[in-house]
Amino acid sequence: MANWKLPSTANRSVGVLGAGVLGRRVGACWASAGFTVHIRDPDPQQTNGALQYIRNELWRYKPTVSADKVSVKGFQDLKAAVQDSWLVIECVPEKLELKQNTFVELEHVARPDAILASNSSSYKSREIAAKIRPETAARMLNTHYYIPPDIRVVEFMTSGTTHEEIFPFLMEQFKASGMLPVVAHQESTGFILNRVWAAIKRECLMVLAEGVASPEELDSVWTEMFIKNAIPPCELMDSVGLDTVSLIEQHYIQERKLEDQGVLPYLQKFIDEGKLGAKCSRGGLYPPGHSTKAAGDEQTPYDNIHAPSLYILDLGLNNDPEVVFQRGRILVGSADGKAPLRTIVDHQPMPDGIAICPSNGKIIWGNMGVPNKNDGSIMTCNLDGSDIKTIIAPGMVHTPKQIAVDDACSKIYFSDREGLRVFRCNVDGSGLETLIRNGDWTLGFEDHTQWCVGIALAPLEGKFYWTQKGPSKGQKGRIFRANIMTPPGHDASNRDDIECLFDGLPEPIDLEIDEEGKAMYWTDRGELPKGNSLNMAEMGPDGRYRNHKILARNLHEGIGLALDKKNRHIYATDLGGAVYRFNMDGGEKKKFYEDEGSFAGIALCDR
Repeated sequence: MANWKLPSTANRSVGVLGAGVLGRRVGACWASAGFTVHIRDPDPQQTNGALQYIRNELWRYKPTVSADKVSVKGFQDLKAAVQDSWLVIECVPEKLELKQNTFVELEHVARPDAILASNSSSYKSREIAAKIRPETAARMLNTHYYIPPDIRVVEFMTSGTTHEEIFPFLMEQFKASGMLPVVAHQESTGFILNRVWAAIKRECLMVLAEGVASPEELDSVWTEMFIKNAIPPCELMDSVGLDTVSLIEQHYIQERKLEDQGVLPYLQKFIDEGKLGAKCSRGGLYPPGHSTKAAGDEQTPYDNIHAPSLYILDLGLNNDPEVVFQRGRILVGSADGKAPLRTIVDHQPMPDGIAICPSNGKIIWGNMGVPNKNDGSIMTCNLDGSDIKTIIAPGMVHTPKQIAVDDACSKIYFSDREGLRVFRCNVDGSGLETLIRNGDWTLGFEDHTQWCVGIALAPLEGKFYWTQKGPSKGQKGRIFRANIMTPPGHDASNRDDIECLFDGLPEPIDLEIDEEGKAMYWTDRGELPKGNSLNMAEMGPDGRYRNHKILARNLHEGIGLALDKKNRHIYATDLGGAVYRFNMDGGEKKKFYEDEGSFAGIALCDR
């Protein structure tokens, strides 16, 4: 393609293929510089996660444009994603055939002047270009990113035939976008730093595989010997993912004809047990949660690539009384409290329960309305607050409280406090059904012991759980469970499968179940000494919960609750206007976002 010319960047997008950990960060780099970014992933849940990550975490990238100028779109269709892109960056899994086929597709759908880049760190672009035409390979290269926003280095490497003018052109564009580009002078598997790191990593794994040292001992020596703020090798491998580490090692061993020396079987043991590192709740080289400390923790001075975004409801109680019922908001913050809270939805009538539906990228929340009126509703919107819709109209539910999503079955569950009920419906609001009815609210709802408040799901167990808070200072709060499937011949008023698990509680509110950890957690807004607390109970071998423990006290009317099972954290909110984060045992309490609202429900969205 002798007459090929460098593409214009004006009014054209940067396409990113793959919405995983690094793909979304690559997209954030370009969005922060004012480029329109198109992220494509066949999994809509991944795409939605990438979009919310970029919108919520862009502040970490020191954007040069205002928030209203940021343009990021998600796609499942490849052609639609890249048809106007001047640069397309491939961030798909580290499998050669998958990468090769991706560029074959790009050859047919991307513009003929578009620069095509692979983020691969272990395959040369020459190998990836094996199935495409020579003229296409001539506008292809590797652009290997590290871990932005903390490490903004990007390594360039030729495909062997890459047009020479591409390199100075991209150097200029990358530098203007706040990145530090460097060119590898020769083709090299592993580029520059990763080639050195590959040898260090392999020796570390051999030390572990041979039983010479534990991960903790190896990392402690490394940390002491080198810069104390460096990421130790075992933590870094956990953060990247042991499955990815294994794929890269396989390629190195094959290409360089190395002897395995037990590294791959050692890694495979973890992979077979589902211990992939920080990307999952089972841990990896380290126990669950170790490599996923939130950014800013003293133990982890680098950004946590798996920290969730926080979606928090502000009831609006801090406003003037005459407008309090129309000043509720949905706020978005970060897991460390460092990102400023952003309002994405406002003017809501007393929002309380909130949940995220990952499969369709929706926020679902309930508006209580005026508590003594039958005007509650259930709403949805996109993760950025757009496309607000009412899915359960005012009056169909009285005072909705906590919401739980069964994403696999496309169902949502929610409690109705003054309505004395528990409901279930489809994620679009259709198929509304009553699961629990404690009475006829139209005849009066002053019996607070029948008020349904918190709700949680245990799909593997086939159960749902809920709280009935009881009167203020009454010590009559209870926690119940029942089967997800209503027993034949019974209905919401007379079902015979309801179990009372705990009674005599101050005022239990929001509820969460950790099925894998066999534990139940709840907030309690009642009186001291047992109220204003975070609580947990353990499931015994017989399936019964016991060993009620108060994990933390001194909340100021605790309401919202959410479990981060991957990072092993508990988040709670209170009406006093604070967000709390605890370890799963209640330790290492952190308090942030104080005095910025009167907080109710909280939900987490994985990056």
